[in-house]
Amino acid sequence: MLLAAALCLAVAGAAADAPAPVRPTLVTEPVVDDSDDPAIWIDRDDPTRSLLLGTDKGGRLFAFGLDGRRRPELTVEGLARPNNVDVEYDLRLDGGTVDVAVVTERDGGRMRVFRLPDLAPLDRGGIAVFAGEPDRRPMGVALYRRPSDGAVFAILSRKVGPTDALLWQYRLEDDGDGKVRAVVVRRFGSWSGPAHPTIEGEGNEVEAVCVDDELGEVYYSEEAVGVHKWAADPDAPDADLERARFGTDGFAEDREGISLYPFGPEGGVLLVSDQAAGRFHVFSRRPPHARLAVVPLSTVESDGSDATAIPLGPRFPRGLLVAMSDDRTFQVYDWRDVRARWSRDGDR
Repeated sequence: MLLAAALCLAVAGAAADAPAPVRPTLVTEPVVDDSDDPAIWIDRDDPTRSLLLGTDKGGRLFAFGLDGRRRPELTVEGLARPNNVDVEYDLRLDGGTVDVAVVTERDGGRMRVFRLPDLAPLDRGGIAVFAGEPDRRPMGVALYRRPSDGAVFAILSRKVGPTDALLWQYRLEDDGDGKVRAVVVRRFGSWSGPAHPTIEGEGNEVEAVCVDDELGEVYYSEEAVGVHKWAADPDAPDADLERARFGTDGFAEDREGISLYPFGPEGGVLLVSDQAAGRFHVFSRRPPHARLAVVPLSTVESDGSDATAIPLGPRFPRGLLVAMSDDRTFQVYDWRDVRARWSRDGDR
């Protein structure tokens, strides 16, 4: 009895010493089935009218206002297990430019392209991906707009291998009739194989992909291994070489969602979800990508996130972090609350 009581006291003491998780400023209305991945679209005319997009694996893409409420008129239905979503600006199309959201349809072997903010389809029902491959199920997507010429690319990961050329990069362009087509321009990236070889892909999927447009870099999480960094430009001199690998230790289990929060042109941080532990690891944007902190959030089993440093009204004057939570919602954090957890030096 004395030993049991001592153990109880020790556990209680450890729990008391653990930092309380950062609480969200707001939580979105729930999706219908299973929330997965968010993205942020900034309304450049009025940032307070910006949208939070979120996938629902049951077959939907939802849009939320900055109050967390669903925008029913913008809901996309009938998707084949949508996984991840990303946003890019100023895709040249039909004699002008449009902002777009791209969604991966895992069960459809497609990516979908929608115009923003009305989420009108631009892809003639979907664009097939990983053509000719044994497994064509796309998982993650990140969009890259090349500063030198404004070309827009989609970089897609997939559920299972191969051990090289894991990710495919597509140039998004006008098909000549005002719709979007995708042209493969690069295959790159390594995969270490499943963590549990007897179960297909189990424990080491590659889902999260994140692009840094300014620095021309793409990151992807290999769940059981670490975060990989490559050039985002398919024409870069080192486009066939991995630039860095980090986050290889200190995670409880899966490395998941990756988000970029910039501090100016080159400074900033990358946040990587430690899915099973309810926390995010914070790495420097600059090489060698030192781990700066581990911040507990109130999300549960978060495997998708996005961040922005653009002020979004009085509730989010320094931007926000939005992260999926396993209760069918997306949790939205005032960046100041996240930043305060590891530094009080006033730098963003």
